[in-house]
Amino acid sequence: MEKQEFENLIEDGFALLPEWVRKKIKNVAILVEDEPSREIRKQEHLADDETLLGFYQGIPLSARGENYGVGMTMPDTITLFQKPIEEAAEEDGIEIKKVIADTIWHEFAHHFGMDEEEVRDREKKHL
Repeated sequence: MEKQEFENLIEDGFALLPEWVRKKIKNVAILVEDEPSREIRKQEHLADDETLLGFYQGIPLSARGENYGVGMTMPDTITLFQKPIEEAAEEDGIEIKKVIADTIWHEFAHHFGMDEEEVRDREKKHL
């Protein structure tokens, strides 16, 4: 899939988040990379046969103090990894736009302050 088409699906997936959620999202950039870098793989303790669909980096909303945003503040980032998402969709027989939407939901849950266990528990109810 061409990167532009993938990015269009990201826009669609973001639009599926509830409006009240989208309104609370501040200072977050969504990026697209082909695959997780070596640094991210190492940071996340991934085995050779493991990968990530998305990755959140930043200061979760729940951890931002009153001084957040004073001075220059770089945006949080959510990186979606195109090749692993495409592979997951193909392996599971799911439309790629659903995998993207689910990954966006997952990563924004981290932005709101949920740890991986909380996100997984909510996914069981959400998905």
